[in-house]
Amino acid sequence: MGEKIEAGGFDLSDRQRYRDKLRQCLTGLERLLADERFDRPKNLMGLEIELNLAGGDGMPRMLNGEVLERIASRDFQTELAMFNLEVNIAPHRLGGRVFDRLAEELRTSLAYADRKAAEVDAGIVMIGILPTLERDDLVSSNLSEVDRYALLNEQIVAARGEEFTLDIEGVERLSCTAKSITPEAACTSVQLHLQVTPARFPAVWNAAQAVAAAQVAVGANAPFLFGRELWRESRPPLFLQSTDTRPPELQAQGVRPRTWFGERWISSAYELFDENLRYFPALLPICDEEDPLEVLDAGGVPKLAELVLHNGTVYRWNRPVYDVADGVPHLRVENRVLPAGPTVTDVLANAAFYYGVVRALAEESRPVWTRMPFDTAADNFDAACRYGIDARLQWPRRGRLGGLAEVDAVSLVRDELLPLAEAGLDAWGVEPADRDLYLGVIDERCRRRANGASWQAATFHQGLEAGLSREEALAATTRRYRELMQKGEPVHLWPVGLREPVPMG
Repeated sequence: MGEKIEAGGFDLSDRQRYRDKLRQCLTGLERLLADERFDRPKNLMGLEIELNLAGGDGMPRMLNGEVLERIASRDFQTELAMFNLEVNIAPHRLGGRVFDRLAEELRTSLAYADRKAAEVDAGIVMIGILPTLERDDLVSSNLSEVDRYALLNEQIVAARGEEFTLDIEGVERLSCTAKSITPEAACTSVQLHLQVTPARFPAVWNAAQAVAAAQVAVGANAPFLFGRELWRESRPPLFLQSTDTRPPELQAQGVRPRTWFGERWISSAYELFDENLRYFPALLPICDEEDPLEVLDAGGVPKLAELVLHNGTVYRWNRPVYDVADGVPHLRVENRVLPAGPTVTDVLANAAFYYGVVRALAEESRPVWTRMPFDTAADNFDAACRYGIDARLQWPRRGRLGGLAEVDAVSLVRDELLPLAEAGLDAWGVEPADRDLYLGVIDERCRRRANGASWQAATFHQGLEAGLSREEALAATTRRYRELMQKGEPVHLWPVGLREPVPMG
């Protein structure tokens, strides 16, 4: 959604014209695939992290415009709300000391951004959902001052035709309504990109879908929203409900939500873009001047601008991406399931686990998606979001017996997925020292059954037991979280509890 979109209304002909352009783009994509015009393998990965701004009191700061002005770097951009930023790391080739280099780049970038934020009494917090956010923070007046966000909000609200219902039942229950999509801004994530050839795309996407539950189980970091303790990873249900263009009647008819896990394994990237057109009406019917088929006929490479824009308004947890670099088109799988944080080390451990296990699963002779129904992968994802590190998942049995067995997420990761991730990172050519360091972080989280969500919940409850109110305990947890985040030790080593004194009586 990085396009510069000017706010304005759409007339009745805009959607039909946009739909026609989308069909042209899809035909263009089909021709590019048939003609094998896509980039050759480059083993390129990319990384984006969404961030929160909070003050020394742990409360959100609506200051992204001022902070970005001070940062003055193209690596940092706005996100949906005024307390959000996003940092984008340039693509790297997977291999060698790539994770070590990424760690240095991220620490340098985040430290610089934090210093600049401090000039306006704010700081950077990498976390799935900022625990101190309140309902009054997530209103349309706190949307970032960027036309595309105002226009997107306007179109989603118009499509729904009524207030959004937020109803999430976890440890506690949250039930409220919202007049805008701004609650989506509470969800801050890490997006992992992997450039793949068209031939490899379906295997990589299917593998990413299969392993999404394990990613969330070990990486959960969003247990609180509006003062309530909900799911261990509350972003997915919140994102779904805060962008849901379907009133209850359309939900009852089985109309698909725009935030979507999917419903089947695929055999081509084309299928996902085709689904986007068939299932989801345009939210931003803005037409580009380019005629993609004319460009193809002339031997050029089309931008497929309408297809790209429309794809950006369908919120798949593993999203297909079409892009053009140096005049050559390529495809990427964008993995969007992980929350931000807690530390740079944790982010890169999650990334190493993902890139390793997806490589290994995609190259298996009997792929996991041939042995597991797609609905099982979706159910696993929900279970991992709900229970985090304590989730139990369904996974194909090894050996001749086949079928599915229920297994602890930590046992699945330690016994089966971590060895696969190790083999996958070896296949990428990652240095063994980096491989062992970052996969070791995942192993230790599993051994201790500790991740960002479990630390937040345990620390919050200790605050309550010490006599703090809920609001005080959440603010103190956030302050302690940021302090430990800055020290940089991975979250499984964080001591549970508040260091600051608790007032007596």
